[in-house]
Amino acid sequence: MTPLRTPTRRILLATALVVATSCLSGFAGAQSTYPNKPIRMIVPYAAGGGTDFFARAVGTSMSSILGQPLVIENRPGAGTIIGADAVAKAEPDGYTLLLGDTSTYASNQGLYRKLPYNALKDFAPITLTGRFAVVLLVNTDKLKVNSVKELIDLAKKEPGKIDYASAGVGSPFHLAAELFAQTAGIKLNHVPYKGAGPAVQDLVGGQIGMMFVDYATGRSQLSNKNIKAIGVASPGEFSMLPGVPPIAATLPGYEAWAWQGFSAPAKTSPDAIKTINAAYGKAVSDAGLKKKLNDAGIDVLQSSPEEMRKYIESETAKWDKVIKAANIELQL
Repeated sequence: MTPLRTPTRRILLATALVVATSCLSGFAGAQSTYPNKPIRMIVPYAAGGGTDFFARAVGTSMSSILGQPLVIENRPGAGTIIGADAVAKAEPDGYTLLLGDTSTYASNQGLYRKLPYNALKDFAPITLTGRFAVVLLVNTDKLKVNSVKELIDLAKKEPGKIDYASAGVGSPFHLAAELFAQTAGIKLNHVPYKGAGPAVQDLVGGQIGMMFVDYATGRSQLSNKNIKAIGVASPGEFSMLPGVPPIAATLPGYEAWAWQGFSAPAKTSPDAIKTINAAYGKAVSDAGLKKKLNDAGIDVLQSSPEEMRKYIESETAKWDKVIKAANIELQL
């Protein structure tokens, strides 16, 4: 076989180099286009709750904005730990997100001695998404009180005799009640339930006298003549409950929210974080969607990743003090 002449060989090599460079350039471009496949959003609660409602309402709009499906995956259990741990161990490629909450990012750090993830090290914050208004409900047949002051006065007369329900040990509503008791200097008796639903049922039935719960869960019970909202845990009045004073009016500085936010596995690229943050911001700028969320008792939030990180730090410190003072410890 006659060997290739030098000029011809050079032309072929040059052509091959151009093709290879073009392919690599195209591959790099494809890799940098985010998102280019469905994104999985893990919700660490069962379907049907407030967090799930929020994820599906916002997820539909975000899917349209991103041009890719945002698939909701419910991974409930162990106080949000199962779902959170799955995200912490996922590939940091921007295709797995977490809609975590107060427990996930803050209180679990103090509740569990051996937590399989570290909220500040294993997640990349994206944005705070919302706060659920927390309401103090009483059964006025069971407890003859009509205000926070009357409740505190009664508890001081009968220390440890007033029962309060919660959605479970270590839940945001349990901790809200513990903060209330510690701030007021009173002793209450905790009766934990497996979820807010059964707790509310017993409140209405008169088996229990009081409980803290999110407005979205408790609002349907306010039509019962014996169920009264005597305070809200936000610093000011809650728009959906006009006339119900903030607990802070009686206990200055008292504040408790069930809050949530988006995060991704640590080391997820800043570009992916920025894209999700922007898509969420655009989604909740829609007046119709925002009203739908507000009507469900959700105060819609939006933040930078750094603002979310600082909020996690402050909330972790706050609830850690409450947990230690109440001597609460959970085992996985």
